[in-house]
Amino acid sequence: MTTAHPLAVGGAPGKKPFPRRFTSPLYVGSSLNPVNSSLMATALVPIATGLHVSVGSTSVLVSSLYLASAVAQPTAGKLAEVLGPRRVFLTGILVVLAGGLVGGSGRNLATLTVARVLIGIGTSAGFPSAMVLIRRRATAAGMKEPPGRVLGGLAIAGMATTAVGPPLGGLLVGAAGWRWAFLINVPVTAAALAMALLWIPADPRGVGHGGPRRLAGRIDLTGLLGFAASMTALVVLLAGLPRLDVSALVVFVVVGPPTWWWELRARTPFLDLRQLLGNGALTRTYLRQALTLLGAYTVMYGMTQWIEEARGLSAPAAGLLLVPMGALSALLSGPLSSRNILRGSLVAAAVSMLVGALGILVLGSGSSVILILAVSLVFGVTIATTTVGNQTALYLYASPTSIGSASGLFRTFGYLGTIASAVISSIVFRDGVSDEGLHTLGAVLVAAGAAVLLLTVCDRRLMTHRMNHITEETNT
Repeated sequence: MTTAHPLAVGGAPGKKPFPRRFTSPLYVGSSLNPVNSSLMATALVPIATGLHVSVGSTSVLVSSLYLASAVAQPTAGKLAEVLGPRRVFLTGILVVLAGGLVGGSGRNLATLTVARVLIGIGTSAGFPSAMVLIRRRATAAGMKEPPGRVLGGLAIAGMATTAVGPPLGGLLVGAAGWRWAFLINVPVTAAALAMALLWIPADPRGVGHGGPRRLAGRIDLTGLLGFAASMTALVVLLAGLPRLDVSALVVFVVVGPPTWWWELRARTPFLDLRQLLGNGALTRTYLRQALTLLGAYTVMYGMTQWIEEARGLSAPAAGLLLVPMGALSALLSGPLSSRNILRGSLVAAAVSMLVGALGILVLGSGSSVILILAVSLVFGVTIATTTVGNQTALYLYASPTSIGSASGLFRTFGYLGTIASAVISSIVFRDGVSDEGLHTLGAVLVAAGAAVLLLTVCDRRLMTHRMNHITEETNT
């Protein structure tokens, strides 16, 4: 059996390297994780009622997916590098399909939790596998600049679709019942599976071959397990704040340092900490992503909670207020990506986050819906610009040979920002949702926005890329 030329499936040599047939399954696969992350928001109360459990206990359905995704994203990226991105992509889709079926037929909270873990693991394969496929295809096509339009599509699939989750979940749950918060994955994954089988090129011959022992060495199984244990402990520790989870702290302290020591000395590390420590541009990209997503998710969840309980709008109305934010971020992502605007996008992300945070400080329970909508739209700009800018920076600054694991870690940092936003919201609203608590959230976001701005304007690599890009355009 011969291996197809890297451009032969979905676009022959000489034609566009990224036809829609190639990119469509990647976009669908990459959207599954963010949509499922936010889809559950409106289904928790109906699930609690249907299973006769407390609403508070259903929060495990949110945290379990976050935890599974935070660990699985870089794992899937590493496996895509070693086993082949198409294999990992297809496997992830099948795992999501299984999770949808398990959740749709589940009769208790434990079964639904297992389903959410499966969905978290499966959806984590989409983005890092897509980045490996895109990077390899761009290299085969001899492209010197990032494929902006393709990365823009991933940006829309990866972040802009998050705002679609709550209203979509509300419609599904209202029309067909809470089980469709899980079952919706069945038709979507069936379509994604068919497109991937038909349009994603086969992995090169020989990828993934070699027995279990060789495979364990290539993926650094020891480092992977250590990362999984320490990351799980960290996420549990963060999610439990302000209450200190002593057992999670002990696991993190006991497992974390030895894992870092191992990764610094491993010949083929699961996470190349030596490269990460020496690659300040990539590290700053991760930090910017975490901080800006802290702001975005604080608006999507913390401010939404305030809209319902302090402002007095219904849950469906609060969910609909987020739709324009997601729509604006989607509209902006395409043009920004197609022009490969890096530094300008990141500066706009930081500035818009600061403006939006200041807007939160002036909101009150008597504020008009128009003012609330205006603040959310500012964060729509933040979502678009930070996703486009940081994703382009990831493409540029990550090593081509480790783009999969680097992309997975990129998503993991985003989840840490998401978890931090939930922790901060729970702390400030601990004694009840109020204007004062909302203003505290705004003050936190002002500080986070200022940190993002400093990480951007003081980043010499961003300026160097801008000047090189201008020079290339002038010479052309």
